[in-house]
Amino acid sequence: MESNSKLSRIALRCRSESEPISGANKTSMVHQDPLPRPVTVHPRRDWRRAHEGLTRLARCRARLDWEEGCALLDALRSGAYLHLGFGSFGEYIERILGYGRRSTEEKLRVAEALESLPELAKSLRDGTTSWSIVRELSRVATRENERAWIEAASGRTVRQVEDLVAGHHFGDQPDDPYDASVERHVLRFDVSAETLATFREAMANLRRDAHESLDDDAALLLLARCALRGPNDEGRANYQIALTVCNACGRGWQQGNGEAIAVHPDVIETARCDAQHIGRVDASSVAHAHVGAGAGAGAGAGPDRARQDLSPTVRRVVLRRDGGRCIVPGCRQAVFIDLHHVVPRSEGGDHDPDALVVLCSAHHRAVHRGQLVIEGHVTTGLAFRHADGTAYGHILQPRDVAIYEETFRALRGMGFRERETRRAIDRARASAHVGEASVQAVLRKVLALLGTDQAPVATASRS
Repeated sequence: MESNSKLSRIALRCRSESEPISGANKTSMVHQDPLPRPVTVHPRRDWRRAHEGLTRLARCRARLDWEEGCALLDALRSGAYLHLGFGSFGEYIERILGYGRRSTEEKLRVAEALESLPELAKSLRDGTTSWSIVRELSRVATRENERAWIEAASGRTVRQVEDLVAGHHFGDQPDDPYDASVERHVLRFDVSAETLATFREAMANLRRDAHESLDDDAALLLLARCALRGPNDEGRANYQIALTVCNACGRGWQQGNGEAIAVHPDVIETARCDAQHIGRVDASSVAHAHVGAGAGAGAGAGPDRARQDLSPTVRRVVLRRDGGRCIVPGCRQAVFIDLHHVVPRSEGGDHDPDALVVLCSAHHRAVHRGQLVIEGHVTTGLAFRHADGTAYGHILQPRDVAIYEETFRALRGMGFRERETRRAIDRARASAHVGEASVQAVLRKVLALLGTDQAPVATASRS
């Protein structure tokens, strides 16, 4: 290492996770502190088999949901509950299947609707569409437009389909204008007696202070606005953690309970998306960071002023534009969100809001690990893809995903830049034959495309 290597202390908003990697030199960063995770991941478990098992069960469940709907209609129309001496069809089904009145009514409604929607019924019977999505589409689809609704719902989550259907009348097309008067929402709470009494008292005070009659909708809106009135600076982080990065070699460490733990390069890249630089580490820290470094480097100099990469104004603009939540399709996460540069900072990405997006910590890590690809600009449209190149949200081939994810991480570990790695992998994938891909084969092909057959020696020069 060069003896005059400068170490900078950086405060970052993003969260990262620690991964062991060799290295010795340091710089500092600040990052959001992740919530405790109750689930322990066991790397030796076969996740591919687990995924394939779940997709098989999803197809079987959809088929069973279709059969159940047919059986429910048959039981209702044949009067089975009367012959068995039950007081009502609802009681009969509750005793047989355990469904409440509302669930039974909804399942009957969907089953009856599917009798006039052959394509939607087939998609449920074949297991290509879940019952929850079929339930939503059956509210608006007709025999004439069901194909258009099925295509519009393809690749979407249930929540996205609910949003797609909301504001549409029966018989509307997916692209027909949204009618806000159609959509209403239901709030349900399971609370203690004390909470119920306090809530009623708060609502009574709001209605009294308003000096006018308020329905439930207006009163709850006023209550929410009162809660949101307090100060909230969207330009800065509430939770931070410290990272240390070496300017010479690009390696980094996360501070954990007094110990510096080496982290993977994707953690550093995630952190750099939204950094606040605190300044240089003092001379003694520099001397310990690099063996042989000049002990007097930086001696006598005062601490640098902290500077934030992203101005609070830009952060607020992007957060407001994206609704304060992750912009990945189907994600509803609005807690512990980060700002992400579509073009990485280490590769010349700037702070233009058009190239900045809000991501939850999970999707932010996925991008820098090669598990998720985001391309384009906000104004012209963003594209979201999985590691294997398929559109985000579509059914995946676990083997292909694992191959391209591992290839990406291997190349990033060698020191190749994020965007050049993605481009080379895309080219390699386009020329690959079905069934021929393996991590070794893809890695060799990508290295050839990058113009080398071995890892670069000086990682600092490429990152």
